[in-house]
Amino acid sequence: MAGPHDRSEPDAGRVFERVDEHVEQRDDWARRRRKDISTDKQLLVIACMDERIPVEDALDISLGDAHIFRNAGGKVTDDVIRSAALSTNFFDTTEIIVVNHTDCGMMSAPDAAIVDGLEAVAGGSLDDVDLNPALPSLAIGDASIAEWVSMTDDIDEACQAQIDYLEAHPLVPDEVTVHGYVYEVESDALRRPGERVSEEINTRRSE
Repeated sequence: MAGPHDRSEPDAGRVFERVDEHVEQRDDWARRRRKDISTDKQLLVIACMDERIPVEDALDISLGDAHIFRNAGGKVTDDVIRSAALSTNFFDTTEIIVVNHTDCGMMSAPDAAIVDGLEAVAGGSLDDVDLNPALPSLAIGDASIAEWVSMTDDIDEACQAQIDYLEAHPLVPDEVTVHGYVYEVESDALRRPGERVSEEINTRRSE
């Protein structure tokens, strides 16, 4: 019988090898930008900031899998383009997914009410308000504040529009695939834009 210090048995794996592997993994995690390591899924997600949208669970992704950008409505704004351009051109992102959702706050009020509310906060006028404090010269030009806020009339049309904007933008490489989904808060499930299942299964067939 081999003693406790018998060296004749085959080595099942040295401890330092496992420790070294763990140390290297932690180093990769901490310095992945400096090591040019992409996200695990080479994915960028554009989603609404709504607290009911469990982006990671809905897409079955984990920490480290994707860059995730959330804003009001999950809209493709100038800052989304800035982030998408960096993610796809410098961080090896090859896929973008847009996640919009039903019962979105961006569908909750008419344009005039939003503008009136913002003007009240600003003291009566939005003319001298910097939309980007870091770049005051970046203005909306002839567009209106209502257009800048970008309220939504139809969530399916809005989702498809975000897909189209990203696919057509010259700073997003042609080889990057762009997809979009509508998250139904009432069913806790994703669907493709324009595919409202309830409208089909609750309406009598005409033929």
